[in-house]
Amino acid sequence: MTKMHADEVEISLSLVSRLVSAQFPQWTDLPLSPVASGGTDNALYRLGADMVVRLPRISSAVGQSEMEMRWLPVLAPHLPLTIPRPLALGSPSFGYPFTWSVYRWLDGSADVLTPDAASSLASFLLALQGIDTTDAMPARGRGGPLAPRDPHVRAALVALSGTIDVDAAAAAWESALAAPAWDGPPLWLHGDLHGANLLTSHGRLSAVIDFGCLCVGDPACDLMVAWTFLDSAGRDAFRAALPFDDAAWERGRGWALSMALIALPYYRFTNPVLAGIAARTIEQVLYPTARTR
Repeated sequence: MTKMHADEVEISLSLVSRLVSAQFPQWTDLPLSPVASGGTDNALYRLGADMVVRLPRISSAVGQSEMEMRWLPVLAPHLPLTIPRPLALGSPSFGYPFTWSVYRWLDGSADVLTPDAASSLASFLLALQGIDTTDAMPARGRGGPLAPRDPHVRAALVALSGTIDVDAAAAAWESALAAPAWDGPPLWLHGDLHGANLLTSHGRLSAVIDFGCLCVGDPACDLMVAWTFLDSAGRDAFRAALPFDDAAWERGRGWALSMALIALPYYRFTNPVLAGIAARTIEQVLYPTARTR
């Protein structure tokens, strides 16, 4: 397993096998294999034909499993696309320090743009934002203001000098920072909508995965998908289907750009899937009509 973070814990097939066997003996004899993904917080191992084990790589991902166990079953009945179904929580053991989880496996291909993507994503967001937020987690970075991201974006621009048009990126970022803030009630948001977290099956968008950033806050955060996944035509259709003002779209563009700028230098050599999505996102923000697929 390639390490992406300096503080990443050791996770191996043998460790996961021991954890499953000790804590869920009913699954001991099922085949287990690592799953390649664009994820950065968790390592994935397929368990049998219809389950996946998800283990935090870093301490900052701790708590995601418990949060998803609490909230995904609440959200799922209201959503038009499939989302992960948590099955079990595992405990730290054998030197592995974090709570881990088992989910139902979802078939599909990630980061594949389909003709229905814009309309399906718009319907998904409208449904998600319409769910009651009582007792929901407040914004934890995602869904909050963009300003706290500014130092990280500035550092990324320095790191990317000579790789991208940093002047154009800086101008786009400053425009997003200047956009009026959200003054409505906090709404549910996924918080990490990009191609690696969107699955397609039979030529249609079928599932949204990885709700580790789930919270309530400024819904503009989820508008990032207009640049992280959709092309120019899809972006136009997506925007037409949603009721947000120009300021929200500017903040959404800022979320897409900031995430891509920060991710590209950090993951360039360790996570080619996410680095590729980041590079494509930057191009979509700076050159909106570019054909990047």
